[in-house]
Amino acid sequence: MKFATWNVNSLAVRLPQVLDWLAANPVDALVLQETKLTDDKFPTMEIGAAGYQVQWFGQKTYNGVALISKKPADAVVKNIPGFADEQARVIAGTVDGVRVIGGYFPNGQAPDSEKFVYKMAWLNGLRAWLADELKTHEKLVLMGDFNITPDDRDVYDPVAWAGQIHCTPEERAHFQGLIEMGMVDAFRLFEQPPKSWSWWDYRNLAFRKNQGLRIDHILVSKAMQESVKSCVIDKLPRKNERPSDHAPVIVEIDV
Repeated sequence: MKFATWNVNSLAVRLPQVLDWLAANPVDALVLQETKLTDDKFPTMEIGAAGYQVQWFGQKTYNGVALISKKPADAVVKNIPGFADEQARVIAGTVDGVRVIGGYFPNGQAPDSEKFVYKMAWLNGLRAWLADELKTHEKLVLMGDFNITPDDRDVYDPVAWAGQIHCTPEERAHFQGLIEMGMVDAFRLFEQPPKSWSWWDYRNLAFRKNQGLRIDHILVSKAMQESVKSCVIDKLPRKNERPSDHAPVIVEIDV
């Protein structure tokens, strides 16, 4: 099976790109972030016409997540149970026996901001819920835009970014906490090219200069680690006209 994550930075703008990508990359499940659509405006007909099932959870202008899958998703959950949140950031469902959790992790803005406090609380809530999910689902995939670089390998200029948002010790400690719970960074199971990023700023010709960050991740449960066949970042959509600033990440697992 193949699973993928993609922050599309407005599905209204990039729906044709998503449909084209799915036609070229027929994954079993794709989670989207930053759909930026209210539920009544979600393009269910277009996605259904492409041969996919979809679950979605949106809000106006900001955030919004979706789970697109070949087979229907069961036991769907929207946002983190037990964590009160007005922002549409999480969608989960079981797809063909695999628990798939898609998340748009908070950005955090700056380490001294209220949004950073929210990010820390959100991450605590996620980890508490994930601990329960892992008890119930041996086969689990957590993927999305984490807005965290796990370590300096994931930053084009670690010195300049040291202590800044996405790169703070607190954020990285949370990422490591997910690993210690029994999750595995699928991308790091394989030798990867240096300077492998999943996000490039629109400004300053960042993509052309390959000045980016790896903040989009796929974590798999320990029980699935030996079955992971590959994990790659697909940079091709970042070359599209009017692209998202993020690239899709894909994992293949022999489930």
